[in-house]
Amino acid sequence: MEKFYITTPIYYPSDKLHIGHSYCTVATDTMARYKRLRGYDVMFLTGTDEHGQKLERIAKGQGLTPKEYIDKVVIGIKELWKTLDISYDKFIRTTDDYHVKTVQRIFKRLYDQGDIYKSTYEGWYCTPCESFFTEHQLVDGKCPDCGREVEKVKEESYFFRLSKYQDRIIKYMEENPEFLQPNTRQNEMINNFLKPGLEDLAVSRTSFQWGIPVEFDPGHVVYVWVDALSNYISALGYDTENDSLFQKYWPADVHVVGKEIVRFHSIIWPAMLMALDLPLPKQIFGHGWLVINGGKMSKSVGNVVDPNVLVEKYGVDAIRYFLLREIAFGQDGNFNNEALIQRINSDLANDLGNLVSRTVGMIQKYFDGTLPETQEPTEFDGDLVETARNVVPKVEAAMDKMMFSDALIELWNLIRRTNKYIDETQPWILIKEESKHAMLANALYHVAESIRIISVLLQPFMPNTPALIWKQLGIENGAWDSAKEWGKLPKTLSVQKGNVIFPRIDMKKELEELEAAIKASQATSIANQDKKEEKEEKAEISIDDFFKVQLKVGEIIASEKVKKSDKLLRNEVKIGDEVRVIFSGISKWYTPEEMVGKKVVVAYNLKPRKMMGEMSYGMLLCADDGADKLSLLTLDKDIPSGADIS
Repeated sequence: MEKFYITTPIYYPSDKLHIGHSYCTVATDTMARYKRLRGYDVMFLTGTDEHGQKLERIAKGQGLTPKEYIDKVVIGIKELWKTLDISYDKFIRTTDDYHVKTVQRIFKRLYDQGDIYKSTYEGWYCTPCESFFTEHQLVDGKCPDCGREVEKVKEESYFFRLSKYQDRIIKYMEENPEFLQPNTRQNEMINNFLKPGLEDLAVSRTSFQWGIPVEFDPGHVVYVWVDALSNYISALGYDTENDSLFQKYWPADVHVVGKEIVRFHSIIWPAMLMALDLPLPKQIFGHGWLVINGGKMSKSVGNVVDPNVLVEKYGVDAIRYFLLREIAFGQDGNFNNEALIQRINSDLANDLGNLVSRTVGMIQKYFDGTLPETQEPTEFDGDLVETARNVVPKVEAAMDKMMFSDALIELWNLIRRTNKYIDETQPWILIKEESKHAMLANALYHVAESIRIISVLLQPFMPNTPALIWKQLGIENGAWDSAKEWGKLPKTLSVQKGNVIFPRIDMKKELEELEAAIKASQATSIANQDKKEEKEEKAEISIDDFFKVQLKVGEIIASEKVKKSDKLLRNEVKIGDEVRVIFSGISKWYTPEEMVGKKVVVAYNLKPRKMMGEMSYGMLLCADDGADKLSLLTLDKDIPSGADIS
């Protein structure tokens, strides 16, 4: 039996995975299901990436150990994958003992053979992305991947000789054009990263402890990306006494990753494998982002869409269909509520659901639920049968290239051709003449047989819908190859009418309800994030950390309530020669009129934050007694605005 090994990236343990995260996993699951149906022995791996400075900081801010924080979050991730019918074969956590030991052995081997050496790293580090960058890789002094601030880091580190493998990786990509897909990703990696020159990579950290310890130098922890990438082979038992899974499934057939982490998978990972003298994965597929209002979904921006909300309202199959059909895999795709409901109404309710419902309904109405054996051909049969026979190779060709949207387009061509066949044969006319009842039976058989083939091909995309169709058609299952053969249904087909599979939705009413549900979910997410940030701010800091905060005297020269907010005031604050806009959630305790003229304490060098569509530059300090009382910090003497507070 032919093997197929497919992986998603292991996910950072976020307490709110959004529909963008689900997109990657649904696509990977679809491919795994397709290969199983084709008879492959499939290994589908997913999991969680549980080390790094960012997680350590979040956990500390919540008064938890990193493991305590992560253990809670992983439960939610697994529940979401269950909700979305993700059929993974193995779930790896990078805190699993076997993974930790494998990473330590890999690190030691690379050190022993001279591919890792000790030195000092000085450069830029993005904590949210857990990524090192050179000066020329920054964009406007910020992280080129996420656009956030970077930190200047200087610490003793071990380095991996990444530069040693630069030419080998370029040569490999040029000789294997299918290695990194879509092709635009390969061109980007070669022209933007490889040909300008690779620098050796810092692969250990000493400024924090939450990571896999370097066994022979315990003050160091392994760089999180070396740790994370190794999961693809540690999950298979690489370099252990029982490496049967590794021998069976490696090299991976495809790593499915988001485009923001293609660089790690297509440069660092191949270099590590080359150093270990292991074969490279056959393909890395870097899909695009699911964007909303033109921007990537992000908790910090507050534009995330909770997949649980969508599944609860429309069912998992409808959401999976939308994600796979709406977006060409590999490109960015826009999520909006109207497009979702339109797809459900047009493709699922009108095309598919109505086709099944009216076909079963006509067989019941015209023949008491069982077709007669005597049937007579119609002039329209040949084209429908030809369309059905041609659809399987077209779907397979698209699926083999992970072009899920194209595969569904081909499948829906058959669905629409079947609906057209009903309009051509006009069963409601044929029933009126007894001499044409045999022709009517033939027409309904052809429609039912086409539906059977459609249901078989739907299985990778929509795991639950085929069984609902089969129950109404009176069949038990559908092997993939059965879709390649016309006439598998018995001529004397008996049906049993069930509920409409995809009811139509009232667009206007549903949009209002859906937008309200999503906004409520986003508000909860933002509130939780604010609480988390507040806890992080209250964590114990050093005197050096305290001196990083720049406090200044500000004078409020204008203030107004913010529309669509019951707590925010928009204040214009004079600080020396400049005037800043600073939002503050204090309208419950102060009117705009009371604010004007006050001398206040401003956190001056706080990172700007977008609030209500406008940037807020700083924070007004307040005292909070924790019992619904709040007081703005003001000065008791006339100190000029702009003065430093120390």
